[in-house]
Amino acid sequence: MLVAPLRGRPTPELLARVAAGQVGGIILLGNGWTSAQAAKSAVGQLQAVACRRGSPLLVGIDQEGGSVRRFPWAPPTEPAASMRTAAEARAQAVASAVMLRAAGVGIDFAPVADTISTPRSFLGTRAFGSDTSLVAALASAFAAGLQSGHVAATAKHFPGLGGAVASTDDRPVTIGRSAAFLTARLAPFRAAVAAGTKLVMVSNASYPALDPTGASAVFSSAIVTDLLRGQLGFDGVVVTDALDAGAVVREAHAPAHALAAGVDLLLYTKTAASEASYASLVHDAAASPTVRAELAAAHRRIAALKAWLGLAC
Repeated sequence: MLVAPLRGRPTPELLARVAAGQVGGIILLGNGWTSAQAAKSAVGQLQAVACRRGSPLLVGIDQEGGSVRRFPWAPPTEPAASMRTAAEARAQAVASAVMLRAAGVGIDFAPVADTISTPRSFLGTRAFGSDTSLVAALASAFAAGLQSGHVAATAKHFPGLGGAVASTDDRPVTIGRSAAFLTARLAPFRAAVAAGTKLVMVSNASYPALDPTGASAVFSSAIVTDLLRGQLGFDGVVVTDALDAGAVVREAHAPAHALAAGVDLLLYTKTAASEASYASLVHDAAASPTVRAELAAAHRRIAALKAWLGLAC
């Protein structure tokens, strides 16, 4: 399923894509969301069009806390690095869930479950810290808090971006640490999965120690299917990080390759890229029964998420 960007009132072009079934989800981006009512109105307009097809949209947002808040009027008011106890992280997430649901949002692309492993980490205050046990406790508490308010949490960026000094939004990134080092930092993701988090976002970086092919995690069946779904036992929805990011934008047939790895939701931050992605996926699905089977498997997991969210027309 393709997730397209929305930065304000829906354009006629986006409404037409939703009506045609080309968009299955929306991510609210930008800093122009001045009130819950403004967001609710935009989301409601899109949902009304989607429901003519009998298939409501998933609606998500990056509402991590601190500077990464698309809704500046809504919690979390603190960045992850300032949350020091599980109780505090849960309370911030509970308060956030109330506001997100009021605005028509069902998915928060948070918490960041990465453990900082270098003082030069580009994540800064977005991460809970450098102690794996603390990050595990706070990330799982944040996820549980969101979901107690019926907002689906997203543990990101699997299998960990805490060692990256540059953002995958800008360029390709390779995490050249050992398998033992990387495996030890899976603890927060294990905790989030154990807490029942509904989504996991996969990193655009590559991890040669986990996949010797050098494929970005989002295109790696060794990381998504074998590690996340197999070893960690995650059976929920896997979402990409932005597939129009600098790290992966040059990947040919990116939607099909992500599906082959075990991903369900394809996330885009630019309209033109999301349109090109849809065309690419339609072409590849028409040519390959394997791609069609992978789409069917993704649809089943997404349908289960929609049922949990209570989405209905």
